[in-house]
Amino acid sequence: MKKTESVTRLKEIALQIRTDVIESLASAGSGHLGGSLGLADVFTVLYFYRLTCKPAEPSWPQRDRLILSIGHVAPVLYAALANAGYFDRTELATLRKLDSRLQGHPGRDHGLPGLELSAGSLGQGISVAVGMALAAKSDAARWHTWCICGDGELQEGSVWEAAMAAAHHKLDNLTVIVDRNNLQIDGPTESVMALEPLADKWKSFGWNVMECNGNSVDELLDATDNSVIVPGKPTVIIAHTIMGCGIRSIEGNFRWHGKAPSKEEAMMFIDELNHRS
Repeated sequence: MKKTESVTRLKEIALQIRTDVIESLASAGSGHLGGSLGLADVFTVLYFYRLTCKPAEPSWPQRDRLILSIGHVAPVLYAALANAGYFDRTELATLRKLDSRLQGHPGRDHGLPGLELSAGSLGQGISVAVGMALAAKSDAARWHTWCICGDGELQEGSVWEAAMAAAHHKLDNLTVIVDRNNLQIDGPTESVMALEPLADKWKSFGWNVMECNGNSVDELLDATDNSVIVPGKPTVIIAHTIMGCGIRSIEGNFRWHGKAPSKEEAMMFIDELNHRS
């Protein structure tokens, strides 16, 4: 999708992705709802505007690489992939079921198209993304590497080792998006292990730093456009999101980090989404 196409259309896709997330989690009876809802707009802009990819040819060598470091928000990744055409949307109902390709954390060995990394151990995705970006530089390839990580994940020391390496190697073909919802499984990030001043930390490591409303399609379009035009530096987009975005009763509630809705709650949540859109 081109930027000149309707932002309204992107918002409609984000609504569908949120609906699919809620339905698949209710069917599974477990999973991570809050972060998945909060990242729906990010995944919509990436898969339906920004990424160079071919869903019908998921291993196309010139595709952009998207690394999901926070593997527990797999439901929103699966919903985005299905809506983009990587596999049929009906498969979303198999989330976390035995023998399903859609497990609680993405696994490349399950055979699902579109996955670049088996994710689950937090703090590792950025290192993988750095390696991919280095490989692209070595091959003079034009594809871009994207990495989505959580803000609580930034408490891992390996993240900052990777950040230092990315700046050292001038990886301007790498963009990291931080899901800055200020929450993690035990509560607010600033209570568990303070991250602020977060933007200054990234700047001190030699990164180009951008911030935007991660639940605004318009701001995400601008941020992702501008992140790929800064020479000689990797870019981080600190995307300020709301955990549980779209459902007022759970927005900003860390207890929904790893909680699935009942089927009755799912019906109410989807009804609210449709009336808020």
